[in-house]
Amino acid sequence: MKICDTAAEAVDGIEDGSTVLIGGFGMAGMPVQLIDALIDQGATDLTVVSNNAGNGDTGLAALLAQGRVRKVVCSFPRQADSWVFDGLYRDGKVELELVPQGNLAERMRAAGAGIGAFFSPTGVGTPLAEGKETREIDGRTYVLELPIRGDVALVGAHTADRMGNLVYRKTARNFGPVMATAASTTIVQVREVVDTGELDPEAIVTPSIYVDRVVAV
Repeated sequence: MKICDTAAEAVDGIEDGSTVLIGGFGMAGMPVQLIDALIDQGATDLTVVSNNAGNGDTGLAALLAQGRVRKVVCSFPRQADSWVFDGLYRDGKVELELVPQGNLAERMRAAGAGIGAFFSPTGVGTPLAEGKETREIDGRTYVLELPIRGDVALVGAHTADRMGNLVYRKTARNFGPVMATAASTTIVQVREVVDTGELDPEAIVTPSIYVDRVVAV
């Protein structure tokens, strides 16, 4: 695990065409400084996986506005302040894969846990199940869902220690922990880095084994 001096150093090497998992529940836990650094870094043709499709003109919305995203995989693409994505989608400039929120989290958790696929009842009988295998189990119909893996995860946590163990604050932990396990490279912005041993082991949510780079912003 590497502690980086700047957000630019943290996102160095992200390649064009990458699948990038971006944490956040709305703006809670959104790694805005890492996203800004990614904009400056220049990677393009990205597939972004996030709970929503950006808020206002900052963070993920700013990345979309730069034309750097080819596809968005999310649960809530059209909330009141997602006008950047809305305009791009209506103009045919970005693709959308809509995934129910629970399935989105579970598909990433499955990737991190090494689960090949799972059956979920969510989406059965809707367009979201079209083309997917279904199976009846104990009298209920389920649809087969595949894992979502990322080349990179950009995660916002509250505090890290020097080993890379993470604690989160409130709803910032809704997607960050599963994304950290599902990506080949996990990059985390935190408010501060403390010495190893200062974090209560019972409060650590993401163990350091899943973290590759940390930057305090």
